[in-house]
Parts: sequence; structure tokens; C-alpha cells
Amino acid sequence: MRITEVIAHPLTAPMDPEALATAFGKFSSTSLLIVEIRTDTGLVGWGEGLARYAPQAHAEIVERLLRPVLVGEDPTEVERLWQRMFRVYTGKSGGVLIEALAACDIAIWDILGKSAGLPLHRLLGGTGRLTVPAYASSVSWAGDEVAGPQAEEYVRRGFRMMKVKIGAPLDRALKRLRFVREIVGPDVALCTDANWAFDYDDAVILARTCLDLNYVWLEEPLVPEDLDGLRRLRAAVPIRLAAGESEHTAFGARDMIAERLVGVVQPDVARSGGISETRRIASLAHAFHLRYAPHMGQSGAVCAAASLHLCSAMPNGWIYECMTYPNPLRDRLATWPVGEASCLTADGEMPVPDGPGLGVEVDPAVLREFRVR
Repeated sequence: MRITEVIAHPLTAPMDPEALATAFGKFSSTSLLIVEIRTDTGLVGWGEGLARYAPQAHAEIVERLLRPVLVGEDPTEVERLWQRMFRVYTGKSGGVLIEALAACDIAIWDILGKSAGLPLHRLLGGTGRLTVPAYASSVSWAGDEVAGPQAEEYVRRGFRMMKVKIGAPLDRALKRLRFVREIVGPDVALCTDANWAFDYDDAVILARTCLDLNYVWLEEPLVPEDLDGLRRLRAAVPIRLAAGESEHTAFGARDMIAERLVGVVQPDVARSGGISETRRIASLAHAFHLRYAPHMGQSGAVCAAASLHLCSAMPNGWIYECMTYPNPLRDRLATWPVGEASCLTADGEMPVPDGPGLGVEVDPAVLREFRVR
């Protein structure tokens, strides 16, 4: 079996800005990269790369740098191909390259699963889990008139845990944490995501409030580069910290994991080098007895499927981030819904796709509708 074609599809779709208000601001659209890899046997693999702001740039990387590395190669040599793609730049690799590489790697793993007739979670070793726990993401950083009904709706849908978005100023963030806890009561698990909005001093106050209100974790209170800040925050307040979505490789996540600066590691398969590298990050976290919870964000259906397979397959896979706001690239891109709130079981769990490979196929009509030039 040989790879014959590598096709990049840069996509952008409109979003509801109120539903997705964060510390970064409000997003009226979302973008991503879909990669389609074809083989001489007729098998087609689909992959997704995180490309929020310039999907055309990611597509250019695939077409000019990664396609020549892949065409004519045997997709079963997935590790060799990952290393070849990783080294197409000289020096330190990251950013756009790794996000584009992630899309190609996921597509190759999709082909491997289809070739073997196995779903990815079994091909990756498998833990026997056909569903994984899921939490609702997220209660918006918009006003209380938006956040309150969202929290109530997540409870009605059957979620047993939800994420609360917060941002600066600190006093408003503390009020939001208390507001949502009062709405959902003591029996619903809560976590919160600060999206880097605070300095160390405010983060200490924030962490203590989260601890008092019984929040499960505090996510990215500081900028990702501030490992010393995480180190001191971890020592100052005994609350579980979460981070890792901003890391592209296991090399980047190594120190954070080895020093146990967080209790939850959150690589995004569409950013962190695809199935191959995200599995390495999760495995490294497992070696240090840390939990793995895949990051989803504004991603699409292919990322959702890959995340569910990894969460199921990894022994430290904990919980899936179920994005609840409408997103055409998640809701319509695949030929059947995957990772959506409508799929939630009565036990608050998300089914893992059981078809060969990723278990989903991309709808070509949706590709054409949202493709950008």
C-alpha cells in the first residue's frame, strides 16, 4: 500500500460569538485544516489540524512541505513518516508545522485502522472502554444572562460536570465561579478555564476560591511559558491545575509533566502532533501518575473522533471535553454526529466510534461549502 495523494482543505465557518466568549474575546468564526490522504488500494484517511486564524497557511505547509514527504510512501510506517515530517524544517520545530503535521498523522492512522478493520482505540492497544466520561464545555464568559441558562441547560442534558470560562478582572471572575456553583448546586462537578488571564498574585486568590468552592481543576491561570509561576502556584494552593493544550510536542510538555506542575495534562490531538505525538504525551503523563483529558476547543468532527479514541485507549484517559455550542465543522462535517452533546448517554458518558479507523467519514459537500481560498 502506498500514499498517492495528500489534499489540504482549509475551512472557515461562522460561530455564535456569545456562546463562545472567553478571556481572549468573542469568536464569530472558527477555522481548521482537514487533510485527505488517498492510497493506491482505495483507502482514504481523514485528519484535522488546529488552524484557528490562518488555515490557508497550514494548507500551504501541507502542500509544499509535507506532501512531497508522504506521496509514494507506505502509510504503515507511521513513526518513520512522523519523524520525516517533523524534520522538514531545520532547527526547533513547532507551531504551524506541527498543527499541519497533526492533520497528516491523524489521516495516516485512519488509514491504518481501516486497513486492519479495527477502530483506532483498539489499534492503539485498547482498554475495552466503549464510552468515556464527558463534561460540558463551556459556560460562556459572556454576561450572567447567558451563563446562567447555559449552566442550567447542561444539567438538564445530563452532564455531571461542566467547565466555566473566566477572565479578568479578578473580582468578576470570582463572582462567576460563585454564581455557577449556586446555580448547579453541590452535586454537579465544576472545573474552570482562565485562558491565561491572570498574573501570579491574582492566580493564587483565584486558586483558593476554586478550592473553597470545590472546583475539580483550575485550567491555564497563567501564560503557558510561566512554568515557574505554575511551580509556585502548585506549592501555594492544593488544587489540581490543568494545562497542556498549548504544547505541540512531548518535548515541550516534558518539564511540566516531570515536575508534576499540573494534575491534568490536556494535549489537543489537532495541535500536538496528531495521534502519534499526543499518545506520547499521554504516556509520559501516565508514567508520572497524571491524568489525561483531551482538549477540544473550536475543533471539528475529525478531532472529536480522534480525541475519543485516544481518551478510550490511554490507561490514564479521564474525561472528554464535549463542546456544546453550535459549530458546523463539528456538527455537519462528518456523515454522522460524533462527540456531540446529543450523543451523551444517561450515565453522562460519550460513545467512542466503533467503525474502522476513526469511524467517521467527511461529507464532501460540507468541505466545499466552508472551504476558503
